[in-house]
Amino acid sequence: MRILVVGAGAIGGYFGGRLLQAGRDVTFLVRPRRAQLLAKNGLVLKSPNGDFHQPRPPTVQAESLCEPFDLVLLSCKAYDLDDAMRSFAPAVGPSTAILPLLNGMHHVEVLEKRFGAAAVLGGQCVISVVLDDTGQVIHLNDVDNLTFGERVGARSARVEAIRAVFAGARFDSRLSDSIVQLMWDKWVFIATLAGITCLMRAMVGDIVAAGGAELANALLAECAGIAAGKGFAPSEKTLQRNRIMLTAPESGLAASMLRDIERGGPTEVEHILGDLMRCGGVEENPRSLLHIAYVHVSAYEKRRARVAQPQRS
Repeated sequence: MRILVVGAGAIGGYFGGRLLQAGRDVTFLVRPRRAQLLAKNGLVLKSPNGDFHQPRPPTVQAESLCEPFDLVLLSCKAYDLDDAMRSFAPAVGPSTAILPLLNGMHHVEVLEKRFGAAAVLGGQCVISVVLDDTGQVIHLNDVDNLTFGERVGARSARVEAIRAVFAGARFDSRLSDSIVQLMWDKWVFIATLAGITCLMRAMVGDIVAAGGAELANALLAECAGIAAGKGFAPSEKTLQRNRIMLTAPESGLAASMLRDIERGGPTEVEHILGDLMRCGGVEENPRSLLHIAYVHVSAYEKRRARVAQPQRS
């Protein structure tokens, strides 16, 4: 199976690197700057689950992409999706499967519109991973789950083939018959985590210490209610697990959206908080915690855009 990993950033670099380590046929679609860095330093993974270094990993740039792959592994940020689709479009043939690992759900509709519903699998990952200043992939804990499946729930030859290819690679891969429910479950959790940690500009443990545990629980209940209204209610077991994580004393857990704000970068506010808010119809509800969190991060984005504009003399 020929696999095209779109980007060699934190998530793509990690899972693509693990597949490469297992001897799979992997090519990274990268931009010129990343291609130069990989050619110079190789692909470097630092992880509690074992380090890996691949000198000069296989790469291709968009203008040289001219034939279809069997699997496209897509892990870009949601705000980069349009550019990513343009870059990997030549790699999508009649039998290509696209496995997106983006947050939220709107990307599925966007990919369907461009490539057709049959091409798009469901997928999600749970991992805490970043790129350092030298381009190394730094895995921050020992969790590296990747779950995938047909969105209609049935098993197929292609997902069984993907399961076989992923098996033996050094990450936790799972084929699910309920992948869409799992994607909604993750969306509810990360919207809650992003909403509360960005709104408070603090990690979970600090929010709990300040007396904010019930705010986190209230936001979780609101997000879960929206999912339920769309037919994807999280189970009580899932909700209880989330409550424990969101209210754990001394926890260092925080959303990647908070890290984006702290470094002055763009966020996925529209795709994680905004889309869920609009699904729930709470745009005009001043008592909605989700709406308040969305406005808070959106205000940061507005200020960021204004500051970035050149000043007229």
